[in-house]
Amino acid sequence: MTKRLSLHPYIRALRRDPLILPFFVPTLAVALALGLLTPVLPYYAETFGVSYGWVGVLTAAQALGTLLTDLPSGLLISRLGHRRAMVLGLAIGTVASAGLAWAGSIAVALVFRLVSGIGFSLFGIARHAYFTEYSKVSSRGQSLALFGGLVRVGQFVGPMLGGALAAASGFRVPFVVSAILCVPALLCVALFTADRCQPDKLLVPVTLPGERGAFGGRFWALLGDRAGVLVPAGIGHVFAQVIRSGRNTIIPLYAAGALSLDVDSVGMLMGIAAAVEMVMFAPAGWLMDHLGRKAAIVPSFAIQAVGMALVPLTGGFAGLLACAAAIGLGNGLSSGAMMVLGSDLAPPGARSEFLGVWALIGDAGGTGGPAIVGFAADALSLPVAALSMALAGLAAALTFGVFLPETLQRRDGAPLTLSTANFNQRRR
Repeated sequence: MTKRLSLHPYIRALRRDPLILPFFVPTLAVALALGLLTPVLPYYAETFGVSYGWVGVLTAAQALGTLLTDLPSGLLISRLGHRRAMVLGLAIGTVASAGLAWAGSIAVALVFRLVSGIGFSLFGIARHAYFTEYSKVSSRGQSLALFGGLVRVGQFVGPMLGGALAAASGFRVPFVVSAILCVPALLCVALFTADRCQPDKLLVPVTLPGERGAFGGRFWALLGDRAGVLVPAGIGHVFAQVIRSGRNTIIPLYAAGALSLDVDSVGMLMGIAAAVEMVMFAPAGWLMDHLGRKAAIVPSFAIQAVGMALVPLTGGFAGLLACAAAIGLGNGLSSGAMMVLGSDLAPPGARSEFLGVWALIGDAGGTGGPAIVGFAADALSLPVAALSMALAGLAAALTFGVFLPETLQRRDGAPLTLSTANFNQRRR
């Protein structure tokens, strides 16, 4: 007798997995929701009759909201637990994003963007802490590279969908659709995230050279003791997020302001660039887990810097697409890398608090990127704004390459070097 195929074992396996439904599925849904708004925001801001500077401020306002609440979020998560923190944060971000569809002025739109940043800060840090609890050190780079790949799937599909929706229905409908896309993420988090998670048995604390071992709950002592690696990592993190966030402003602004492309073309351009990013998550994860974190991070930001420096030389859609694709390739090479560094450095006794600090450092750069683009374009020109982003990418590559110790560890906690990387990975 032929055995009937049943989906129940696969469904049970999905529900038991600590990462698929609570982490990866919401990541994809939220990435689609946020990616949908990327090509729309500059045009939406211009409907209020404001300058390039205010366009940059509105684009950066969500990042500013996260910046203001990263530290409180880290502390709140340790009290609420992962599930309640993720549900609360995602609900706030979703409602605030939907509110943009009915904003009557640039001031109201800025408030909604700030509030959405507050919500997504709480959600993002809780999600990162949840992942760090469950992830295996031996495959952390590949897991977070997959996370980065899913984000880039959203950045590929989302901008094209957002551009098409805006062209067909106006600049406000995409905000409603974005909120609707967050609903499946909210359900997955609410139904499948455990509050009382047990750290993976393979998880080992990272102890870098010159440190004094485990820190437990001595949070401020932790920051002082890890200053030797946190300072270069933090500076590099700021520059990295400046170019990463700034590119999502400079590319649409340059397309519209210098090349006179319509919103549908900009959505297509951003989507194709995101497609190039998507294919890089697998090599990025392999590099981080086998050759070291720096082997992926340093070339990533060097390539982005070159691509951004070439933007002012473009004269049409094809040239700007080539630059955007090069930037996307570089950014894809560091898929999940900043989160990997955060997880490597976060101590078991104070993960959410530490990751709040780590998010604050990155969001400082994420807030500055679009604002730098907007005000540099107002005061000087769009080409100068692009060159300022290129300098930020170069600074990130140099900081990570020269000053950051390698954070990938062997199973026994010793630093991993390039010459022994493959051998150590085979022993795990």
